[in-house]
Amino acid sequence: MTATPSSSAPLPLAGGLVLRQAQPADLDQIGTLLAERGDAADALDHRLVVADPEAGWPASAVVVDGDRVVSTATLLDEEVRIGGIRLPAGQVELVATDREYEGRGLVRALMRWAHDRSAARGHVIQVMIGIPYFYRLFGYEYAIDIPPAPTVRTPPPGGVTPALRAARPSDIPAMAALQDMTQNRFDVAMPHSAACWRWLLEHEASTLWVVERGDTVVATGRTAPPDDDEVLLAEAAALDDAAARELLRGVAALVPGGRVRAVHRAGTVTAAAWQESLDHGPRKQAEQYYIRIPDVAALLDRLRPLLWQRLTAAGAERAGRDVVISTFGAHYRIPVHADGLGAVVTGGAMQGPGAVGGAGVAPDHLPALLFGPHGIEGLTRIRPDVYAGEQELFQALFPPLTADVLSYYLPY
Repeated sequence: MTATPSSSAPLPLAGGLVLRQAQPADLDQIGTLLAERGDAADALDHRLVVADPEAGWPASAVVVDGDRVVSTATLLDEEVRIGGIRLPAGQVELVATDREYEGRGLVRALMRWAHDRSAARGHVIQVMIGIPYFYRLFGYEYAIDIPPAPTVRTPPPGGVTPALRAARPSDIPAMAALQDMTQNRFDVAMPHSAACWRWLLEHEASTLWVVERGDTVVATGRTAPPDDDEVLLAEAAALDDAAARELLRGVAALVPGGRVRAVHRAGTVTAAAWQESLDHGPRKQAEQYYIRIPDVAALLDRLRPLLWQRLTAAGAERAGRDVVISTFGAHYRIPVHADGLGAVVTGGAMQGPGAVGGAGVAPDHLPALLFGPHGIEGLTRIRPDVYAGEQELFQALFPPLTADVLSYYLPY
């Protein structure tokens, strides 16, 4: 590949293949490819995206061999909130390659297309659910914990039929409000976009539910299709304990005598209401969302108001100095003024940032530092290439963070 295409300009690849924006004539072939390499429901998921006015065909790309679609990927618009800062973000989904064309770098070319389009849309990070390790090859790193989904030992008791029903389009404002209330408890949150709410009501890979009290929606959740008398309940949000218990009881009634797993959203109404109902055993396998940071300076610049807020809250602001963060191959200086932090200044390699009171963070740990549950203190204990020269300063700047992510696909 000798050139970087615009998001819509066709790009010739080796062997006569061409990467280009998807178009309506490709729809059936894309659906067939996605169903063959993934899940049958993926074809509908893709159709919902490209038919939506907020996404459309520019959100999807294909690699073609003549008229044959042999690889595809889709970029979704997202928003990640950290503190009071809202970061435009991208998420790559619906990636598939024909078996005959594997090993020819087509996913790499499509990821480059997705990242170029993401940058053009103003995204400062990308978030992703993906197969283990593979997407680290494209600059993604593990950062945010995926919460566990423990088994329900005993559903909450109740003497009447649960007031659970499938959600309707008119429920979207109420469901979004419940999710906003729930996610406000987290330091980092990614909500569903308005478009995603519409897709979730129409797709087949999961079902949205609500619990009503009178004419008011008081709880919501999302289930994956039952599998061998087991159902997964995710994205549960409730107004109060009674609504949370009614939601869990209603979902359990979908699989009488079967097993229910419920995603644990720590610190929320549902977590408290279900505490005695769930089997909270030790976690056997780490699971995390990927994050990619394409431009460290641009992201740090967006985060300056939050970093200043953390400094002032800790009483650690000292005008006239610089905060120095080194990723070893480059470093970033953030001037501290009396009334806030100055623009980020990028410099060259800095192997020993501790000598100037700075912090050293290997680039593959930077997403975990900025968005993850360990903070710099926790990462320093487990990563030799993460350390702080002035510990008090950097512990104030980069504390452990709680996080909650809502995505088009459930990561279970």
